[in-house]
Amino acid sequence: MNKKTIKDVDVKGKKCLVRVDLNVPMKNGVITDENRINGALPTIKYLMDHGAKVILCSHLGRPYNIFNEKIKKIKPEDEGLSREELVAKTLKKCSLRPVAARLNELLGGKVTFAEDVIGPDAKAKVAAMKDGDVVLLENLRFHEEETKNDEGFCRALAEFCDIYVNDAFGTAHRAHASTAGIAQYGLCKAAVAGFLIEKELEIMGGALENPVRPFVAILGGAKVSDKIGVIKNLLEKVDTLIVGGAMAYTFFKAKGYEVGTSLCELDKVDLATELMAKAAEKGVNFLLPVDTVVAATFPDPIDGEVDVETVPSNAIPADKMGLDIGEKTQALYADAVKNAKTVIWNGPMGVFENPTLAKGTIAVAKALADTSATTIIGGGDSAAAVKQLGFADKMTHISTGGGASLEFLEGLELPGVACLDNK
Repeated sequence: MNKKTIKDVDVKGKKCLVRVDLNVPMKNGVITDENRINGALPTIKYLMDHGAKVILCSHLGRPYNIFNEKIKKIKPEDEGLSREELVAKTLKKCSLRPVAARLNELLGGKVTFAEDVIGPDAKAKVAAMKDGDVVLLENLRFHEEETKNDEGFCRALAEFCDIYVNDAFGTAHRAHASTAGIAQYGLCKAAVAGFLIEKELEIMGGALENPVRPFVAILGGAKVSDKIGVIKNLLEKVDTLIVGGAMAYTFFKAKGYEVGTSLCELDKVDLATELMAKAAEKGVNFLLPVDTVVAATFPDPIDGEVDVETVPSNAIPADKMGLDIGEKTQALYADAVKNAKTVIWNGPMGVFENPTLAKGTIAVAKALADTSATTIIGGGDSAAAVKQLGFADKMTHISTGGGASLEFLEGLELPGVACLDNK
């Protein structure tokens, strides 16, 4: 990794504005999953221990833009509420206050919460900081200038900042004010990575640039169109490429198979043909499901009961849809990763939210848990599946970024990384 980190700069007595990812799930104001908080702690603790004044900033959810008189979407339960009531409800639901309270418990009572982002309360609380103190600013996305990468907003944030630290890999693919703009405008004396971003770049970057072979990539999820760039980039690097999930049906169509009512991108069939031809040209072992679990309809609700049967992948009935990989494919894919040295997995093999249709995803997760390879889970649904299914502690690395991981695997430059100082 050629980017400077917090270890490369002297932070003592310096104001460090740290972009963290505290976008945690909450229900009725209670945090239901603390993974992102825990992921941010090593960087925060290091800065505190080394005498920095630590100013944390993050977004939470997708709040209405309440500062320019726009309420973008009104839910049925909110019908009849006045604008003031809607604003108050939104502020409460998307406030980082509960996160500040939890951080305060975890960091020895050193955390203060600012009621605004760049307003008088934030300015007063930052001004009162002592070395080793932490201030968490309110939700960045209460300002539309954040996502618009507004220069004025960047300058206002930079007033809190001697050193800018980005440790939010999950938003590193966004060119927002707090993820890139503040460094791009040259408003801070230094712009460096925190430990979380350092780990993502070293592990995923290392796998892509200098993998221990055999190198296997497993791609699932719904659409080929979401992963075109990833497939093209990985075909230049891997020994085996495994495809599962609904994206497989577009490849089936390219092979001339009946796909029934399965999700299939007809406008990407020619592309699927090209990708398979490229794999053959490169000598990449390109694996598609050999059997498929089908049902008459998509389960509704998604975790509800569903009647299924398993058929050969080239014999999907015209009135059925594929929803998971079958047992023969599970064995084929497990065998493909058995002797691998590096495995990257992004995207589930089927509708993993349904117990009946999670078996393919479980089988792949178990195969990765049983291998001695470096196993990297590329964020998003595959990360959620691994955690939900209880295999998280068996993986080498689970990325904290969904879209960011995909763009990184595609070989794209992430704005939130590109803006950091080189070593």
